[in-house]
Amino acid sequence: MREVRCSRNQAFTLLEVVISVALMAIILGSAYACFDAGIRGKKMIEPRVEIFQNARVAMALMTADLRDACPLSKEFDFLGMHQTISEMDADNLDFATHNYTPIKDREADFCETSYYVEQDPTNGLFTLFRRRNPIIAPDPLSGGSREEIATGLLGARFEYFDGFDWYDTWGDLNGKKQTSNKDQPNMSGMPEAVRITLYFDPDPQAKIPSGQTRTNLPMTFQTVARLMLAQSSQQSSGSSSADSSSQSSPGTSTGGITQ
Repeated sequence: MREVRCSRNQAFTLLEVVISVALMAIILGSAYACFDAGIRGKKMIEPRVEIFQNARVAMALMTADLRDACPLSKEFDFLGMHQTISEMDADNLDFATHNYTPIKDREADFCETSYYVEQDPTNGLFTLFRRRNPIIAPDPLSGGSREEIATGLLGARFEYFDGFDWYDTWGDLNGKKQTSNKDQPNMSGMPEAVRITLYFDPDPQAKIPSGQTRTNLPMTFQTVARLMLAQSSQQSSGSSSADSSSQSSPGTSTGGITQ
């Protein structure tokens, strides 16, 4: 018997080639879309991670300093001024704190501290600074050295709590006033707590054309720092005022009879 072999020409038809190319294009397009989304997500997340880190460090430093805050000087117990720079909240704080480790001669754990915001004229970025002066100076609002705490801010706001209400300011730059604490409780002494609110640019690398405004909402971080030494400071000031009032009328006895 003779073996019969059937030979068939094996090849792709035009329809199969078209389907394969279409599937390949879909797969490559999906892969590129996923890759592009990953790159854009990385570019968006990386600056925000840095913002979270800057906000965490700034909040931790301010909270630690405020927790051990104490009266700044005889003229100023605690100063919190509301200011604006280019319609942006740029409040500043001036107080003293025991949150300091002396490293040089003539230093103790008492340190004059200030927090304030400045704008860099070269790039227009707002930066939060901290001033520290561990040496008691004639002017408690100047001197010492400063360090950069956080950059890329869109605002810094501080609010002050006296146990009943919140205030936008605290203290007076002209010194202690001869007014009643019941009428103006935020003019002297120290607040019981400070509410810190920082606003950061969510996309600091984005360039905004001139004449246009920012459309993205700022990233907001907020915390409340309690002043552990505020009550003792108020009690000492209250006792001193009571002593002075009792010494001012030595000729008055019980019953209002003057000897």
